Amino acid sequence: MEKLSVIKVGGAILENKDSLCRLLDDFAALPGNKVLVHGGGRAATRIASGLGIESQMVNGRRVTDEKMLDIVTMVYGGLVNKQTVAGLQARGVNALGLTGADMNVIQGYKRPVKDVDYGWVGDVDCADGSMLKTLIAKGIVPVMAPLIHDGMGHMLNTNADTIASQVACALSAYYDVTLTYCFEKPGVLRDADDDNSVIRHITRENFQRLVQEEVISGGMIPKLENAYDAINKGVTCVMITRADNLDGSRGTLISG
Repeated sequence: MEKLSVIKVGGAILENKDSLCRLLDDFAALPGNKVLVHGGGRAATRIASGLGIESQMVNGRRVTDEKMLDIVTMVYGGLVNKQTVAGLQARGVNALGLTGADMNVIQGYKRPVKDVDYGWVGDVDCADGSMLKTLIAKGIVPVMAPLIHDGMGHMLNTNADTIASQVACALSAYYDVTLTYCFEKPGVLRDADDDNSVIRHITRENFQRLVQEEVISGGMIPKLENAYDAINKGVTCVMITRADNLDGSRGTLISG
């Protein structure tokens, strides 16, 4: 199988001009087949505030009512997505911005109400890797916004990490896929206060040991559980690193 990289970057990187330029330079230089998945939550909050719409967050997740759905669709699928695409085109990358509704790439359903009504927030039913493969085979680089649809005319706000995982799993039927999550730290740290304490390689076996020893704790546990879920569904490996390390030379490699 040909290799393919799925890179997920947070909105904070895209909203800063310097970090955005570095990201686009590095992504453009990344060899082979690739897909970029982006967030944009900070921009959505800023623009909503400017329009007098208050952002409500519960457990770090955005409550998306009708007005907020309009905002995130405009920001994620429009402003952030198209600025990213334009930047890649300027660097010779033939990019195409997509939401899950485009070509029916990712369809899902409105999250059921349990303790919290998140509004128009969606969970994924399925991702269509064959449609993305058609684009990639023609030399087109998909740039995915964190929006899906329900098949009944409604857009749904969806976590960008989930989009990246679903896209990576769907494409693993056709490619040898590496999924890279970029965040503010250089990798999974042995000491949360020491950026030089990166754990270079985590396997299933030492993951459980590191959890028992409480080296890995808190929010990093579900991150790694999601990584292993992707590996279980066909992704070769997952990298957790900073956006300035898209080639995987540093950071933490998660493997089976």
